[in-house]
Amino acid sequence: MEKLKVGIAGYGVVGKRRHHFINLNPHLQVVSVCDITLQKGFIENNSIKVYSNFHDMISEESLDVLFVCLTNDVAAEATILGLNKGFHVFCEKPPGRNLKEVSEVIAAEQKNSSLKLKYGFNHRYHDSVREALKIVASGDMGRVINIRGIYGKSMIVNVTNGWRAQRDIAGGGILLDQGIHMVDLIRLFAGEMKEVKSFISNDYWNLSVEDNAFALMKSESDVIVQFQSTATEWRHRFNLQINLSEGALVLSGILSGSKSYGQELLTIYRKELESGGNPRTETIQYLEDNSWRDEINEFADVILKGEPVITGSSLDAYNTMKLVYDIYSADEIWHEKYIKTK
Repeated sequence: MEKLKVGIAGYGVVGKRRHHFINLNPHLQVVSVCDITLQKGFIENNSIKVYSNFHDMISEESLDVLFVCLTNDVAAEATILGLNKGFHVFCEKPPGRNLKEVSEVIAAEQKNSSLKLKYGFNHRYHDSVREALKIVASGDMGRVINIRGIYGKSMIVNVTNGWRAQRDIAGGGILLDQGIHMVDLIRLFAGEMKEVKSFISNDYWNLSVEDNAFALMKSESDVIVQFQSTATEWRHRFNLQINLSEGALVLSGILSGSKSYGQELLTIYRKELESGGNPRTETIQYLEDNSWRDEINEFADVILKGEPVITGSSLDAYNTMKLVYDIYSADEIWHEKYIKTK
């Protein structure tokens, strides 16, 4: 079977990482890449064509699949161009800078209904998350009562020149850039939110994007969620605690390219009323990050089998972005200053 021809728009750290795992799939072959830092030409024994502009690559190449690994300000534009050119598209998170851009992508997707569009919420594919979801779905530990989560790192970016600190390019700060992953997981475990309260601040880095977001939320099924997305943690941290009626699940640490979030662990606490507050625990350690591989393999299967995109669909992306913006807007001062006109 002839391989699907893949182009990668945006060839930084993420684009190169995607390339590595695309190479591991027997049905995909990268034929072109583009990045503003590259000169036009060829790489890898002249087998891959190089562009410096994603417009040129999309218009000139006859691709089957486009991977969009660009900055937030052009992610939606490139996705729309790819769909309208007849390419299946895989786009990194976030899907755009705001809900208007995501709505425009969905409109293009609907006009090209035979094509597949998937978004890269790769945390869903971490083995610890998958196991926790399986336990919750089984009902063995009862219903979800409440959730506490924190996702943070030492700083947003190199403050002097990082694009993630520029609102016109990034669209938002730590919540939209990193916290969106945990917002997505919260939706998986708790469902959609019916009430959102928040405090958003940029008091430390003094940028036009947030360095902290605190949210207190209630889901449609009355699960209460407490969540912080932060760029002042000073040590990279991922922790998600799901309290159930018959115990608790704690996801701590997450395997990443930087190896800076600690060991990826799932700790299972079973409720034991006679234990005096020290229930029996089981801790599972995960040694490999298979999320990038599995996410790409699933997308290839969806294309080849003509199946609908279930995980990471445009609806998933829109609903996760909507919750991010609900958190922004629940802080009236932040909403008035930064969100009102978007």
